[in-house]
Amino acid sequence: MEEMQEKIQQLIKEKRINELHKLLEEINSADFPSLFEELEEDKIVIIYRLLSKEKAAEVFAELDSDVQENLINVFTDKELKTVVNELFMDDTVDLIEEMPSTVVKRILNNIGAKDRKVINELLNFPEDSAGSIMTTEFVEFKEDITIQEGFDIIRKTGIKKETVYCCYVVDKFRKLVGSVDVKEMLTSNSNMKISEIMEENPISVLTTEDQEDVAKMFDKYNYMAIPVVDKEERLVGIVTIDDAIDVMQDENTEDFEKMAAMIPNEETYFKTGVFTHARNRIIWLLVLMLSSTFTGAIIEKYQNAFAAIPILVAFIPMIMDTGGNCGSQSSTLIIRGLALDEIKISDILKVIWKELRVAIVVGVTLAAVTAVRIYFQYGRNYQGQIIQLSIVVGVTLILTSLIAKLVGGILPIVAKKFKLDPAIMAAPLITTIVDMCAMLVFFKCAVIVMGL
Repeated sequence: MEEMQEKIQQLIKEKRINELHKLLEEINSADFPSLFEELEEDKIVIIYRLLSKEKAAEVFAELDSDVQENLINVFTDKELKTVVNELFMDDTVDLIEEMPSTVVKRILNNIGAKDRKVINELLNFPEDSAGSIMTTEFVEFKEDITIQEGFDIIRKTGIKKETVYCCYVVDKFRKLVGSVDVKEMLTSNSNMKISEIMEENPISVLTTEDQEDVAKMFDKYNYMAIPVVDKEERLVGIVTIDDAIDVMQDENTEDFEKMAAMIPNEETYFKTGVFTHARNRIIWLLVLMLSSTFTGAIIEKYQNAFAAIPILVAFIPMIMDTGGNCGSQSSTLIIRGLALDEIKISDILKVIWKELRVAIVVGVTLAAVTAVRIYFQYGRNYQGQIIQLSIVVGVTLILTSLIAKLVGGILPIVAKKFKLDPAIMAAPLITTIVDMCAMLVFFKCAVIVMGL
């Protein structure tokens, strides 16, 4: 990409416009955001104005919102009208949602009344719903037309549609009654009725359906598009695979942020200010820091045990880290399983039983390795207590693994049960809970086994 940027800058400098235009048309639209990253604003404008009308619309939809805003600010009304008229409706809605009010006003002023009405309807759908990410540009047929008539419709209107590979069949009340693939149309007799080859009662979603659930359906059914209907089952739009991928990416990013104990942020890393980053992180850090007070209280309560056998202090970091790691492993797998619908709320007893067995195997293995290490590392200095010390640490590791695996496996499912995002029950929170339990177990075992 750096070589391409240098070549483009050289062509601009030498004013070899024809060569530059030819080169730009060969570049994939999805590569332009990376291409524009290191270019000055005036050069971006020059490049954009050299693109063909269709290519310009494709590139514009791929650009970051700040680059889009800069371009709109230098566009004439004629240029802006050309761009928004070439954009698909869902891309126009996304653009309006991300632009400041002054820019939105210019955009709407250059959109026809009919399209403005559709945009307003799309903007009124609940956030994160199927209606908010759908497009109204799709191919629809009446069930009584022939396949040849269907192809005529595609030729006439297809250029303005988001996809023509899957078309939808509606009755006279615009209720969805079927779907048909262009492949099926191509391999069938052109005089046959659409109703003869269509798939009846296709899978659809309501406009109010959660966008994350809709995105999961693409993975489950391997669709390129899913029809969206209203409460009366009338076809109002479709969600395409590219929009579903965007949703999955956004949802995964949000889950990662929650799992790292941060408030989710819609902006990218570099576009987010320092104070915003700090604000998003510090709230959970304060909660976790204050909750660790309980762990400190447990350690303080058993300080006499430290005085009697100081070596106990050396095992605290290992026990706490092991517990946190065990909990993190379980929670990560369960959260991922819940996200992919591999694990249901009703599977909680199965999860407990599996994590219980895993914890025993892991705990016994860790205890055995640690016992050997304790013998060789501390055997000379603590000959009279080496067996007791090995038992205390070994039992603690087994019980800590057991607690951590169960907590890490159960808490995300409980969160799902109460309509919370399972990602909030991730590593930092589970680690804090397990740390308290681990310290309590450790010192209880020390008191009992070593008679402190």
